[in-house]
Amino acid sequence: MKTYGTPSPSGFFPRWRWSGLGPAAARAAALWPGLLVCAVIALAATFIAEHQGGPQLLYALLIGLACNFLAGVPRVAAGVAVCARTGLRCGVALLGARITVDQVASLGAATGIGIACSVVATILFGVFLAAVMQRPREEGVISGCSVGICGASAALAVAAALPPTKENERFTLLAVVGVTLLSTIAMVVYPLLLNAMHASPRVAGIFLGGTIHDIAQVVAAGLILGPQAGETATIVKLFRIAMLVPIVAVIALLYRGRSGAPVGSRIPAVPPFLLWFLFFVALTSLGVIGSRTAAAANDASRWLLVAAIGASGIKTHFADLMKLGWRPVAMLLGETVFIALLVFAWSA
Repeated sequence: MKTYGTPSPSGFFPRWRWSGLGPAAARAAALWPGLLVCAVIALAATFIAEHQGGPQLLYALLIGLACNFLAGVPRVAAGVAVCARTGLRCGVALLGARITVDQVASLGAATGIGIACSVVATILFGVFLAAVMQRPREEGVISGCSVGICGASAALAVAAALPPTKENERFTLLAVVGVTLLSTIAMVVYPLLLNAMHASPRVAGIFLGGTIHDIAQVVAAGLILGPQAGETATIVKLFRIAMLVPIVAVIALLYRGRSGAPVGSRIPAVPPFLLWFLFFVALTSLGVIGSRTAAAANDASRWLLVAAIGASGIKTHFADLMKLGWRPVAMLLGETVFIALLVFAWSA
């Protein structure tokens, strides 16, 4: 008597032969199942965020973790790996289309120096906390940059410049979850506190833009206090995003040739995606990219980052995240409080 078992996940992705169409077609055939899975995760995360509210990146990560069983399917794993690596870098590069030199210059020297010092101090504080809590220095760098610069996007970008180890990959995902949740809480709590203290629109905008991690939540929190606060908060946040280039470049230089990377791997002096980031900043600043094209690049960046974080979730076992314990969460919380107190001290 013939019996039927449960079909394996690989059965959903047929193997097609593309040998007659050249190496490019063969490469596409090897990647499309994994890329399709990541695209579906991005669509699902976006649908939930738009209809139920909440952070899009967090939804993508949770869905990806739930689909971890697909990591064992060879025809899916190849495309997922490309999305997590190349898709991430493309998404970060396109962030440059959001920023112009005029926006950064409009802050003024004093505010710009204050924000830059706050970002650097938060990263150094993250390294200090990692040492105190007996965690690897890389965890302090990733968490400090994610809190100090631009949340999940910074965590992913910095991790791409560090030695590609499993430990760094797991901590990066935990950092994404942590900064997303903390940023959501800050979006609600900070405007209430600023309103109770009768802060001026400019002070409120500087504080919100200088402390909240995700740019979408910065805009939302700023608009709660009025259009002037919202505009100031957005410009300050864009300045923090611009800090991504020098910070990641310095980190890549510091970790060049260090142990911890797989044998034969080499971290470039300046990651190519940072050069593309600067290229898009230049195009936007010179007016080569119009507002519609910049908006399209911004949307593409968001989609690529959402798909990349979903791919990273697929590659990670949830149990591995839990093994990291409470210390990484305490680090993220401590850094969030630190940058809030620091920015408030010089902006009030």
